[in-house]
Amino acid sequence: MKTNSQQLPIYEIENDIIATLRATKRLVLQAPTGSGKSTQVPQMLLRHGLLGNGQVVTLQPRRLAARLLASRVAHELEVELGREVGYQIRFENVTGDTTRIKFETEGILLRQLIQDPALRGIQALIFDEFHERHLYGDITLARALDIQEESRTDLLIVVMSATLDAGALEKYLSPCAVRTSEGRTFPVSVEYLPRRLGNSSPALWELAADAFSEHARGGTGGDVLIFMPGGYEINRTIEAIRLKKESRGYILLPLHGELPPRDQDAAVARYDQPKVVVATNVAETSITIDGVRLVIDSGLARIPRHDPNRGINTLLVERISRSSTEQRAGRAGRTAPGRCIRLWSQPEQDERPAQELPEVKRLDLAEVILTLKAAGVEDLRKFRWLEAPSDTALHHAEELLIDLGALKRETPSAENEAPHTRITALGRRMLAFPVHPRYARMLLAAQEYDCVHDACLIAALTQGRDLLLRNPGPDVISLRDDLFGGKGWSDFWILMRAWNYASANQFRMDALRKAGIHGVTARQVGPLHEQFLRIAKEEGLDIEPRKVKDEALQKCILIGFSDRVGRMDQGTLRCELVHGRRGTLARDSVVRQNPFVVVAEIREVGGHPGEVNTILSMATAIEVEWLHELFPDDIRSEVRVSLDSTARRVQAAEILLFRDLALRAKRVEPPPADAAARLLAEEVVAGRMQLHNWDHSVNQWILRLNLLADWCPDLQLPPIRAEDRQYIIEQLCLGAVSYKDLKDREVKPVVKSWLSASQRELFDKHAPERVTLPNGRTP
Repeated sequence: MKTNSQQLPIYEIENDIIATLRATKRLVLQAPTGSGKSTQVPQMLLRHGLLGNGQVVTLQPRRLAARLLASRVAHELEVELGREVGYQIRFENVTGDTTRIKFETEGILLRQLIQDPALRGIQALIFDEFHERHLYGDITLARALDIQEESRTDLLIVVMSATLDAGALEKYLSPCAVRTSEGRTFPVSVEYLPRRLGNSSPALWELAADAFSEHARGGTGGDVLIFMPGGYEINRTIEAIRLKKESRGYILLPLHGELPPRDQDAAVARYDQPKVVVATNVAETSITIDGVRLVIDSGLARIPRHDPNRGINTLLVERISRSSTEQRAGRAGRTAPGRCIRLWSQPEQDERPAQELPEVKRLDLAEVILTLKAAGVEDLRKFRWLEAPSDTALHHAEELLIDLGALKRETPSAENEAPHTRITALGRRMLAFPVHPRYARMLLAAQEYDCVHDACLIAALTQGRDLLLRNPGPDVISLRDDLFGGKGWSDFWILMRAWNYASANQFRMDALRKAGIHGVTARQVGPLHEQFLRIAKEEGLDIEPRKVKDEALQKCILIGFSDRVGRMDQGTLRCELVHGRRGTLARDSVVRQNPFVVVAEIREVGGHPGEVNTILSMATAIEVEWLHELFPDDIRSEVRVSLDSTARRVQAAEILLFRDLALRAKRVEPPPADAAARLLAEEVVAGRMQLHNWDHSVNQWILRLNLLADWCPDLQLPPIRAEDRQYIIEQLCLGAVSYKDLKDREVKPVVKSWLSASQRELFDKHAPERVTLPNGRTP
């Protein structure tokens, strides 16, 4: 007799899957949500002996999915999680020597490829939910294909998804086979709002609550799944539904990646009474919530992006693609006919993009490029991209890594060879830390300043959700000021004190709530800190805790973020950064009174409709002298001139620059003559200043010269064109620093000096100012 799991639709093509993999080693498997592919295909490979003594590793784009799927498979096989079935996500490894089925996030495997390019012990790789096109999934698949072709011809590669462009993927994976499971889904009726939402429309959570109430009154039954873009909207939705009388008898549950595992498990568990799960897009794929009869979809998600030109990360609420809306709607048709209410109009559905933009085209590439360089990829433009990133994104990521000392430029050995970069010894050491290269560089710099222990804590504090809840009430702000101090050398310093407070209070929820500290994040920091300390010790760093000067940590942070040095506008929160970027320092920053800062986070966030703000946070105070000390080649001085439009006078200042950011200015008297002349000349040419003696006779002299030069080229007289006029005016302005100095200067002698004495003689002979007619008259 078949078990419940073996009655899933994916088993209809089980024999075909196994036969195909025995023959081709590469398979694209397309199967709808709920078909059982994520949990059952790994079990099929194990049961049919395709793994030998090795593992099957299923790669998931989300940590939540990896953990829940591993738990589900362990339950089905009636084994303890962490033994035959396990999972590994960032900073958490629940596996053992006997693990045969392993779920892990994509970045984990990419790092394993550096340590063990042959992937010893791994017999099969499954790339699940590949249509989401996560950055590490793309890169890891490319590396796996190379390994399979070069040294591991026995390696099985399976790419799975509910919706993907199978044709393009088949071509990329060629030779490979494509198999499809039709699944057994029930029809889902889709409804739209009658019109577009406007500024006066109710909030999304109110619309969702109204849709829930209408469904509950209809007596259809079943569970409800509501998609919202983030935790804030999820909480507001639950609050709005709880106020509805129809919510009585329903269990209301949130589901997103930042929840504790216990709360995540609760959202997917089965209950005797109906439930409403309000989730982010983590519930869109992989995770199956049985019994859902109604999906209410906001059509939104928070999408991370990176602007390489400005070095800014954005996290804005955006419309999801049509493909994602279909995925969400399908959740209502798993076990019975269902219904999907979309909180937008039908015309808006047609305006949505067909697919999401792959992460490789919208995220920061620095970390993955450093990983590829460590794997021996010299020319990134020749890498086996499924879809190549822009040259701009590659260039900016490489430049950052060069600034950090992780890469160095290589001179081409042949004329036709493109320039490329190689990883340095420092870059390889940076890869030991599973963090962004900026923080890895900071951690290695900490050895020089005897502050590795505290630097590891700073790195740990940045890896998850914000430790301090945003927009706290006045009571929380007052308590924070008392406990952590309202001033300090860095916003990191405040976080360190907040975490120490949480730890000293044994992470009690009452103490954390009073101080506005996020409990889940606070509990995660300690294990991360310990992990970073272990890695640092393995790298030969001194991890002993000791009393550290603030300056030491400030310099370490500066070394990791030197391209984010900023100068504050006095009396405001506005800040000008290196490379001409500007932003607003977070209002709660403790260094807002400091003239110079370095910021660890630059992000654009949505405000009111159509409004985007560039917020600078995690700021640290710095001294200009440290820039001289740490980056001597990036400090220079130059004299800049400007015009005081009121006094109509040129003024000059000597500017001290860090890269292109002005740090200090000192007035210079008198202004440089050439620069002053050029500036005054520009004003004259533009007509904003008049030379009293540049009259009609001067223009007539120039006209005569130009006509003669055109009519009699054999005389070889130089005409005065527009650019020559600019030069002559500059000569007139030499020695002047104001309009007062300039306005009454003699003009004609300077203009006539354009010609040499012999040229003037020819000019006067062939183009005299006046001629005498035969009758003796002069016209």
